[in-house]
Amino acid sequence: MGLGSYLIYIAILMIIPLWAQSKVKSTYSKYSKKPTSSFMTGAQVARQILDDNGLYHVSIEETRGMLSDHYDPRKKVVRLSRDNYHGHSMAASAIAAHEVGHAIQDEQAYAFLRFRHSLFPLANLGDKMSFILIFAGFILSMPGLAMAGVIFMSFAVLFQLVTLPVEFDASNRAMTQLVSSGVINNNEERDTKKVLNAAALTYVAAAMVALAELIRFALMFLGNDD
Repeated sequence: MGLGSYLIYIAILMIIPLWAQSKVKSTYSKYSKKPTSSFMTGAQVARQILDDNGLYHVSIEETRGMLSDHYDPRKKVVRLSRDNYHGHSMAASAIAAHEVGHAIQDEQAYAFLRFRHSLFPLANLGDKMSFILIFAGFILSMPGLAMAGVIFMSFAVLFQLVTLPVEFDASNRAMTQLVSSGVINNNEERDTKKVLNAAALTYVAAAMVALAELIRFALMFLGNDD
């Protein structure tokens, strides 16, 4: 790969995540100002959907940070950032319902979620060790070491790829629950989907970048091996 091509490659890897983050922030900013017809807070939305699905044991907590919302499967807790916990907006309802979607997946032992959980230890190790092993292998002219790094990286990339169906499924569940519970009406479905789709872009961008990096290092290894 020539210097010019390499610089373009690096620029693309930087631009894709930045564009995805910008899209999320602008969409969230827009729809966090639009209340739903039910005027329920994100915490109320989460509680209603959890109760509708018999998940009375799953609690809801407020957490710090912007868009730091997540579901903790170990403690069975849906955590919502301050604005979404207290907010009455379409964005707050969409994000709260999405996180509850993960709680429903957990309760129903959704296959991709279980697979992602099983991958986490290897993916975490891959994040920490892959680059060290790859560069050490190239510098020390030890292709076996570099190959081990590529293998470790592949687990991290697989984790990113498996995350996509998990997130898309949680969003689909969120839409179904928001409509069936009466949190949003038919006229609000389109705008709510925009919030969920924008959030999904961050996972798509992360998977694209991770896969591109894996392919680049794999090709470097194969070229060096030849």
